[in-house]
Amino acid sequence: MFLFLYERIDVLLLCDSVFEIKIDDARYWRDCIGSIATLVDEGTFNISKEGITLKAMDPSGISMVSFSIPNKAFSKYEVDKQAAVGVSIENFNKILSSARNSEQLSMKDSGNKLAIEFIGENSRRRYKLPMIEVKKEADKEPKIEFESQVELKSDPFKEVLKDATSLSNLIGFKTEKDNFKISAKGDAAELEEEHAGNTDFVKKMSVSKPSAATFNLEYLDRIVRTCPQGNTVQLSIKTEEPIKIDYKIGEASLSYYLAPYMLEN
Repeated sequence: MFLFLYERIDVLLLCDSVFEIKIDDARYWRDCIGSIATLVDEGTFNISKEGITLKAMDPSGISMVSFSIPNKAFSKYEVDKQAAVGVSIENFNKILSSARNSEQLSMKDSGNKLAIEFIGENSRRRYKLPMIEVKKEADKEPKIEFESQVELKSDPFKEVLKDATSLSNLIGFKTEKDNFKISAKGDAAELEEEHAGNTDFVKKMSVSKPSAATFNLEYLDRIVRTCPQGNTVQLSIKTEEPIKIDYKIGEASLSYYLAPYMLEN
């Protein structure tokens, strides 16, 4: 049984303003949206003069993503007034997957559609993605006073998750003062890793109180998979509370929350 103490609420699509946004590397925006598409199939982008944000729950309700990117990440950023643009993340991701090397990307509102244009040296491709009303949306992040923060190198952490996936569909994390433990248990075998802080794998660790929790391995793997090579991932943990996973893709910041797996009595 998964426990996620978080309320899902309805929001109304509002998009009556004008914006035009351009980014020099279309594949960068593809990677940003791909990191959202690993969990959610629809969501609302809030476009303000400061930048773009999105908060969305996955369809099962056990995880959420909070995405933000500042206006300075774009080569052109013209926003007349704040807009809330609801779209199918799945379809948006499919369109962006066609991004080619050296292409620029332009996005602007066009009635009730999002106009997307790929600009190459000698070519242009245009798409229009319908805007939708997103009925189930998250407007804030859970308030959790975490007991432990562990900063990991993303590449070896992905390898750990890969090893654990071969054994189990659950993974456990346990923190102590100078110690970080990872465990996975399956019918065929068990895995337990123990790591000290300030190493090539565990870059930093802060523990105010020992903590332990177990999580769905498939969801965790999907969350971490889009973290760029050579980056770090921060895990914020509190016993039997949702875990928070943070990393960056260039200027974009991503925070994910994943509900713990609670053993039934």
